[in-house]
Amino acid sequence: MSNRLIETIAGAAVIAVAVGFAAYSYSRAGISTVEGYEIMASFNRIDGLVVGNDVRVSGVTVGTVTAQELDPDTYMAVVKMSVRSDLALPMDSSAKIASDGLLGGKFVSLEPGGDIDMIEAGGEIEFTQGSVNLEDLIGQVIYSSTNSDN
Repeated sequence: MSNRLIETIAGAAVIAVAVGFAAYSYSRAGISTVEGYEIMASFNRIDGLVVGNDVRVSGVTVGTVTAQELDPDTYMAVVKMSVRSDLALPMDSSAKIASDGLLGGKFVSLEPGGDIDMIEAGGEIEFTQGSVNLEDLIGQVIYSSTNSDN
């Protein structure tokens, strides 16, 4: 009977350590949605962007991607974002899909405009630039170098 008690206590200790490690990892990873107002933007392509990715202004995280869907009428990718409520974005602001380096993850980079009117909750950013496909760029470089040899 004492062996089962020791095994039960050891199992409980292992589970407690695992839960503690998971909680610590979650808190250190900064995985959370930003509370604020929701805006959206339509892109021609959003390769690599997923729900939960950052929304940044000047490199500072100000929000998160909350949803993405395909508009069946325009075939554009519609990205919904939650942005901090203390951040007012002018109507002529722009959004682009950027990368955290060559092999890094994607995020939405917002560039505030200079308009006096601000985007309201549920509003849309009109000026967008989609994700750049690295494979296409490499293919163009290879193709252009083989054409210049001929």
